[in-house]
Amino acid sequence: MHLPEPALAADPVVQRRRDRARLLRAFNASLCAVLLLAAVYSAQGMFDVAAWAVTPRAFAGLRGVLFAPLLHGSAAHLAANAAAVLLLGTLAGCVYPRATLRALPLLWLGAGLGAWMLGAPGTHHLGASGVNHGLAFLVFTLAVLRRDRAAIAAAMLAFAFFGGMLLSVLPQAPDVSWESHLGGALAGVLAGWWLRATDPALPRHRYSWELEENGAPDDATHEVAHHDAERGLNEKRISA
Repeated sequence: MHLPEPALAADPVVQRRRDRARLLRAFNASLCAVLLLAAVYSAQGMFDVAAWAVTPRAFAGLRGVLFAPLLHGSAAHLAANAAAVLLLGTLAGCVYPRATLRALPLLWLGAGLGAWMLGAPGTHHLGASGVNHGLAFLVFTLAVLRRDRAAIAAAMLAFAFFGGMLLSVLPQAPDVSWESHLGGALAGVLAGWWLRATDPALPRHRYSWELEENGAPDDATHEVAHHDAERGLNEKRISA
């Protein structure tokens, strides 16, 4: 699928304001998610964390599908996932606000079910890394399917910061849940295909040369022309 080329923004100033507002909403939502993870981690000493983690192929371990992404094994584990939540959540939520909101339940369940079905019996899986992989693969998939400027730019940024997620869906360190990574990644690909047309293409900003070609100079060009005219008139007065 290739969406039509996005139309030029009717008013660049208004479009910039909308872009900033959309970015701020996505950042605030991601920040709230990070604060929630931090609050849950601070309270983990009050309950049995293993009981709420994903325990593969155990009926009682299914509860972890819902709660395991909120739990973390250490402060370093929390910090790594919180940074990914903040950056990937802001990126995906800014470029694809509707698709991201609808995809989140699928990414959440995909990460947990991947760990439950593929993990070794008796192990415990917890952390938001599976959901983060889902967000990253959602952004990658939407870039491949949509191929507009915003989609490609979002995928390039995601790859620059989290390109290693393409490989962490495979077995690596024994204490890393590649099973939840793989489940979240597959859910991200599926969600990207399913929700590829949910968000319209963002209006494209007009550049100065495009304005000149269309015969509609922007305010800056008009101001320069006005100053040039005044300077020419003053020179004529001096010579007279």
